[in-house]
Amino acid sequence: MSPSPSPAPHAAHPDLQADCGSCFGLCCVALPFARSADFAADKAAGTPCGNLREDFDCGIHDRLRERGYAGCTVFDCFGAGQKVSQVTFGGRSWRTEPGSARTMYEVFPVVRQLHELLRYAAEALDLPEAKAVHGELREAYARIDALTRESADTLLAVDVPALRAEVNAHLLRAGELARAAVPGRKKNHRGADLLGARLRGAKLRGATLRGACLIAADLSGADLRQADLIGADLRDTNLCGADLTGALFLTQPQLNAARGDAATRIPAGLRRPGHWAA
Repeated sequence: MSPSPSPAPHAAHPDLQADCGSCFGLCCVALPFARSADFAADKAAGTPCGNLREDFDCGIHDRLRERGYAGCTVFDCFGAGQKVSQVTFGGRSWRTEPGSARTMYEVFPVVRQLHELLRYAAEALDLPEAKAVHGELREAYARIDALTRESADTLLAVDVPALRAEVNAHLLRAGELARAAVPGRKKNHRGADLLGARLRGAKLRGATLRGACLIAADLSGADLRQADLIGADLRDTNLCGADLTGALFLTQPQLNAARGDAATRIPAGLRRPGHWAA
């Protein structure tokens, strides 16, 4: 019997969703960007974006793409913004306490990576086929979640690459167990260079595309059900009419970076990007 789509990983973890109203515009200040197809201007790390208002809202939020800031529509902090703003710094902003600004900007990307790991672990814990690794995943989730509530100094001392490697081993096993429940042979494109590849209508159900480069690839009409897409680069990937039902470890930023349409089927818990074709 074919596996059913996994529940929305965010359903029981609202803290892993960005709440911009509780954040001090950290992605608009802490992170740098360069003038390109994604950004209309250069901005150094630690410098507020020219579109950031005094109330920390974006002045062109509903017009980002037409104003040349498509990169902003792709980014997702996985809830790290409000965690750093309200927990790590207790609701004291970089404007009211300028002395804490630099530390806040350095902590933000660390917590963002930790929240991304939590998001993946939460999804893996919702996969019944991955029950064999749920114990390790629960322990890792609890440990990382507690770590995100520690002091700024503690967070800056975290060895994020080592933690990623540890959690990734459990996620890899969870993905393998989930894909094993899919009938038939599964294709292995892990880490493959599929830049601009013509994969229209490809049968990739249960395949692994972990870390694959799919920039500008044509996956229109492809069957990607239960495919493992963790870390896959989907910038400008054509997903029109593709079926991503139950796709494993697919994130909102990946969808936002791709192209799709009303016929694209996406996993529960993810939003259809507003810039996709009607």
